[in-house]
Amino acid sequence: MPSEPTVPTVPTPDADVPATGPIPGFHAVVPAGGAGTRLWPLSRSGHPKFLHDLTGSGRTLLQATVDRLVPLAGPEGVLVVTGHRHAAAVAEQVPALLADAAGAERLLAEPSPRDSMAAIGLAAAVLLERHGDDVVLGSFAADQVIDGTAEFERAVREGVAGARAGYVVTVGIRATGPSTAFGYVRSGEPLGLPGAPTVHHALGFTEKPDEETAAAYLATGEYRWNAGMFIVRARVLLDHLAAQLPALAEGLRTLAAAWDGPDRATVLADVWPTLTKIAIDHAIAEPVAAAGGVAVVPGDFAWDDIGDFASLGGLLASPTLGDDALVLRVGAPDALVVPGGGRTVSVVGVPGVVVVDTADAVLVTTRAHAQSVKAAVDGWRERGRDDLL
Repeated sequence: MPSEPTVPTVPTPDADVPATGPIPGFHAVVPAGGAGTRLWPLSRSGHPKFLHDLTGSGRTLLQATVDRLVPLAGPEGVLVVTGHRHAAAVAEQVPALLADAAGAERLLAEPSPRDSMAAIGLAAAVLLERHGDDVVLGSFAADQVIDGTAEFERAVREGVAGARAGYVVTVGIRATGPSTAFGYVRSGEPLGLPGAPTVHHALGFTEKPDEETAAAYLATGEYRWNAGMFIVRARVLLDHLAAQLPALAEGLRTLAAAWDGPDRATVLADVWPTLTKIAIDHAIAEPVAAAGGVAVVPGDFAWDDIGDFASLGGLLASPTLGDDALVLRVGAPDALVVPGGGRTVSVVGVPGVVVVDTADAVLVTTRAHAQSVKAAVDGWRERGRDDLL
């Protein structure tokens, strides 16, 4: 049985967080995983959505995430955790990850998916080995779109102050509606931390509720979307993990001890397959919040995880992702077209349709059914068409 989580008893940060520039002792961790199946056939398991420029900005989601974090963590303070299958593509897009000034790689490659706790925990353990007990990490997924740099940076800086006080801090996103696609975090009383006036106790997390429940949550003013962003001391995170899942914590520490040495490959092959597969929300956030050890900082910036084509369509200035000269719409308002195969696409009289044309697969659906695209992926998998996935 997991033991009761320890919680901060003296909520006082031990160092000021600067208002501008890189934050001393802060490292940004970017978990880059998942296949983005609801964006198939654009996103595939071999080339998932974080490797794509889905917003037409000229930068992939991964590159935009790193760009956003460098001002907070410094040019050598960003670390990416991804699968072996994607490591080469990640390194190509962000070559600075291959080594810092001391020669340490900041690209951690996992042999196989073990969910977010193993990925973030590995980064925490490696950072602890390299930088000592005072290191604070922030985890920010590679496939999220954020608009509002100043507000994002403010939230992270206050989150670091909360983490230095011993809390696991999550960023609560201002909800724009009663979405059933996201989880929710409930805010309690303010912590009263110097330098972090908006940080509150987190009273708990709720998985994706139905629309009626979500609307009731938002009416209270106490709930925000849970975007899965966590800021915490590496030592605190691993101590919580040791209390909840001691075997997983011990395995991650073993891996970190060997990571920068000659035995990495051998230890990784032995230990990685034994690690518990669990999300950080279930492993740490929920039990620690129940014990009073989680805080929430409001994030009043525009945020989207591009979970499906309806979400993507709402982010694009034009309802075409790609060469608009290849697309003709006649009586088809809100038709989203991705002419990725290089062919011309004509849409006539079908409002709200989604057409994604790639070299080897075509998807036709509607924005209203965008969440169901995963069923197509499952269907082709059942037919043995792994080449399409």
